[in-house]
Amino acid sequence: MLSFFKDYKTFGIVFLILSIIIVTIIYNTLNVYQPLPVYQPAMVSTELVDSTIQYQKKYHKIADFKLINQNGKTITQNNYKDKIYVADFFFTTCQTICPIMTNHMTQIQDKIKNDDAVMLLSHTVTPEIDTVAQLKRYALEKGVMDAKWNLVTGDKKQIYELARKSYLAVKDFGDGGPFDMIHTENFMLIDKKRQIRGFYDGTNAEDIDKLLEDIEILKQEK
Repeated sequence: MLSFFKDYKTFGIVFLILSIIIVTIIYNTLNVYQPLPVYQPAMVSTELVDSTIQYQKKYHKIADFKLINQNGKTITQNNYKDKIYVADFFFTTCQTICPIMTNHMTQIQDKIKNDDAVMLLSHTVTPEIDTVAQLKRYALEKGVMDAKWNLVTGDKKQIYELARKSYLAVKDFGDGGPFDMIHTENFMLIDKKRQIRGFYDGTNAEDIDKLLEDIEILKQEK
């Protein structure tokens, strides 16, 4: 009798090990590469999208731009050619969500500092305040690496249109002056084709982890 139970126990252990191996194989077989979505204006909340493109369902890309960074250097789409990058909107005097967003962007910078394929781009929503000198002070305070991360200012109309017609990321101020906007906590992941591949809460640590994982997924694309 004891021999029977001993044999049964051995069988049970072997069966359990085989089951684990089989389940692992099945999981790895089914867990194939899944590409990230390509976001279109029609997929995003209308309050973040300019009314002229709210129902667009395909062909959306980040428009050409020409802005000035923290070093007074002109930054255009060509600085991000063939790059994956993370974009956001902020302002240096913000005391609410911006410090958290900037700290998280700094964490991303630390992870990608040796990765030539990935960069960062932060647009001010108050260019009348965030001059080149102000952006430089902020960059030095936050440890911005010039080779990886551009903080940009420029024409307010252009920034507004980039925010709402390209990145689909900020709210219209409503009763404010022309091109006034309310930035959000959104981080946007942009691919080498200038397409939006993800939106993330820049104040949420778990979302930042997901963003870093998605960057690795995006790097697998041909």
